[in-house]
Amino acid sequence: MNDTPGWASPGSAPSDGQEAGVPRPAQPADDSGTPSDSPSKWSKTQPPPGQWSAPSAPGSGPVPPARRPAPNWGGSPGPGPGGHHPGWGQPPLAAKPGVIPLRPLGVGEILDGAVSTLRAHWRTVLGVTIVVAVISQIGDILVQRYLLPEPVDVDPNASPTEALNQAVDAMQSTLIALAPSLFITIIGTLFTTAVLTVVISRSVLGRSVTLSDAWHEARPRLLQLLGLTLLLPVMGAAIVTVGILPGLLIGSGAGIALTMLGGLASVVVLIWLMVNFSLSSPALMLERQSIVASMRRSAKLVKGTWWRIFGILLLTMLLTFVVSMIIAVPFSLVAMAVDGDGLSGLLSGSGPDFGWPFLIITGIGTVISTSITLPISAGVSVLLYVDQRIRREALDLELARAAGVPGYGSERPGNDAPRG
Repeated sequence: MNDTPGWASPGSAPSDGQEAGVPRPAQPADDSGTPSDSPSKWSKTQPPPGQWSAPSAPGSGPVPPARRPAPNWGGSPGPGPGGHHPGWGQPPLAAKPGVIPLRPLGVGEILDGAVSTLRAHWRTVLGVTIVVAVISQIGDILVQRYLLPEPVDVDPNASPTEALNQAVDAMQSTLIALAPSLFITIIGTLFTTAVLTVVISRSVLGRSVTLSDAWHEARPRLLQLLGLTLLLPVMGAAIVTVGILPGLLIGSGAGIALTMLGGLASVVVLIWLMVNFSLSSPALMLERQSIVASMRRSAKLVKGTWWRIFGILLLTMLLTFVVSMIIAVPFSLVAMAVDGDGLSGLLSGSGPDFGWPFLIITGIGTVISTSITLPISAGVSVLLYVDQRIRREALDLELARAAGVPGYGSERPGNDAPRG
């Protein structure tokens, strides 16, 4: 999957966009070659109804009336590429060697392809996600138990400026304490993203892949992927800091309003950038691009379809959040019931002091939810990348040839307009 120039198979021009001098069926050309305004010149003698038949092969002669097939409007005129039978007036059925059909995808097909990858390669997918989730969760539990400081109480009687400063101090202490846990999570996400990208790219072609094969192929790109994984959060933190810093420096009533306005503006810019760079990881892994080149590649693929990709990513986040809650809430309730101090503290209204039983049980729930939702999120990201390349560069033709689908030649077609 190299970053090759885009191409698309040529299609017929729109009927409403015909140029002058091109006759329409009901407007035949006269002897001079220009469309005439006279009524239709179709012959008044037409074949009897019920005797239309598909054109016979050259040289085979006419089909006897007794052997002519019955009319089959919307039926199949014959197999197309890959042995599929398109219907009259319908687009040809696309080849599907793997988890997705090789054509521009809909939202449901992208989500279904991600879930199908999880089902088809569950040993490889769950093998990497469970191991990484367990290691990450153990690190997170240790951080919560030994490194996380007591929450800073904000004085409700403090002035707005003092309350804002207290909130900022509390956020800073929490972020500093969570730095080891965040680093462990980033490293875990790095490994799973690298391996799952290889697995999903193979599943598109209908090829099986083992965990060792996926790791061998993904390992050379880990340093670049780590740089990209660290660069995007640092970029986001810098944008938010620039947005709220002027208001924090002012430190008055106007400063609070400016902080809120700057924070809102920075969040909008951050969302816009994150969607533009959402395909950077697949581009880096599958096209073997550098960090900056993969970000530019992602922005190029997203251009013109920002809202569509934003909607799909938002829908994926909502679905994974719902799945996580469905799994995590029962484990949290069981953990609070087992951990007496946590449940009594929650019922008394004071801050509950959660012990090891609570952390372990909720950690098990987190491992299960992460093992299910992370492959879906990674699958959607990779399949979005594939879909955008199919729409802009006719990658489906290259994938069909790579998968060995019958009916696709070995020569690459010429460039054409992107397909929507």
